[in-house]
Amino acid sequence: MVVRSYNEELKYLEKMNPHCWRIKKGFQPNMNVEGLFYVNSTLEKLMLEELRNSCRPGMTGGFLPGVKQIANVASLPGIVGHSIGLPDVHSGYGFAIGNMAAFDMSDPKSIVSPGGVGFDINCGVRLLRTNLSEKDVLPIKEQLAQSLFDHIPVGVGSKGIIPMNARDLEEALEMGMDWSLREGYVWAEDKEHCEEYGRMLNADPSKVSLRAKKRGLPQLGTLGAGNHYAEIQVVDEIFDKYAASKMGLERTGQVVVMIHSGSRGFGHQVATDCSS
Repeated sequence: MVVRSYNEELKYLEKMNPHCWRIKKGFQPNMNVEGLFYVNSTLEKLMLEELRNSCRPGMTGGFLPGVKQIANVASLPGIVGHSIGLPDVHSGYGFAIGNMAAFDMSDPKSIVSPGGVGFDINCGVRLLRTNLSEKDVLPIKEQLAQSLFDHIPVGVGSKGIIPMNARDLEEALEMGMDWSLREGYVWAEDKEHCEEYGRMLNADPSKVSLRAKKRGLPQLGTLGAGNHYAEIQVVDEIFDKYAASKMGLERTGQVVVMIHSGSRGFGHQVATDCSS
């Protein structure tokens, strides 16, 4: 392994604009594409400080810096475009958290990974747009935050408020978002914003282990623990008006809800079963 000083590492990084950094080939061995990561000034300091600390003599163990993880992903077989770190990027297990990459399905050497970022299936972040403005929410922000705590089950071992039995879970696994639509938990147009319209037609619950189903049964409708969250946020600045308008974000001060969750113990167990 080549060990470089922090200043030598910086030679492979280029600040493209106030919010985007480029990771040049050679930063990590065998990079097939370049890396990009998007950060504000606060996250930029954290990313570079993480890299600086890793260059100090005697620093071993722990996660690799997020910048190096982005570069490692850029070396994976079949990757196309760039290895990209989104604005919430930070160190993960393999990929950096917030690290995205696309792979060429026609390339027989392309990787397929059930756990690049983490180990839950479909763990990720969604942004829920509202028509509210910050001034609408400020007078009731304390009550609103308390209401979220009161109504969203969180933490290790939390149980969902959605009534479920074994048959319900089987149907949910097979029908995907169509089950949620039937039960009244989503709107039909929500399916347009999900891969395969929220339902994989070849889904086969019989392939899922009994242990995974037992772990998942009480957890539907829970948020989780660790870095999972549901947070009320406000649009502070719009950098790309066209892209923002596609997501329904039209003005600064607009209130949104960002949700980070995943498949919890169910997905973790499925990934464990498939990896063993």
